Amino acid sequence: MRRGIAHYVSSGYGGARTMSRRLGPVSTTAQSLNRALDPATVDSGLDRALLQGRSADAVMDAVVEATRPPDGTLDAEASRQAIRNALSDLLGEHSDVDLLNLDQAQREFVVERYAAYDVFQRFMLDIGQHLSDKAPSASAGLARLEQVRSYIRETIASSFRAIRQAGESMSSANVRNVVANALADSVAVFESYLP
Repeated sequence: MRRGIAHYVSSGYGGARTMSRRLGPVSTTAQSLNRALDPATVDSGLDRALLQGRSADAVMDAVVEATRPPDGTLDAEASRQAIRNALSDLLGEHSDVDLLNLDQAQREFVVERYAAYDVFQRFMLDIGQHLSDKAPSASAGLARLEQVRSYIRETIASSFRAIRQAGESMSSANVRNVVANALADSVAVFESYLP
């Protein structure tokens, strides 16, 4: 699996640098996501007063719309699904969380998960169908996709941890740069498994 992803980065995109450039919109969307989730941001794109008392699904839909409006592209739909998945993960870990009043650590969790899900969604758009078609059975195909998703998520999480350990914290001003650096590091790790 690691060699397959390394080949995907190396041959499919011509290397880590090219793939990192393709993932540039992930960093931009991550910055918009952080802004939408930050209760201190005035121009977040969310009408928090209107959303008070609404269901978690309604708030997640509003966050998705404020962060990544649809534009008819598959990449936009992948990003929208990634945002929803990241918010669902946060709710899965903290069922009592107020999505309209997230603290810094909760926003960082969502941004990190969003980045991992978006990279995985793009992988799925590019070669997910081929991976499923070549599997010996449907269950084997699903297991392979789950392995790839876990590997991508853990590699990206490791890159974010390394950035935090190096003393760089994520703030509203530098979300885009932190995410871009984490993705560039992760893509380099992906490519490093080539023999």
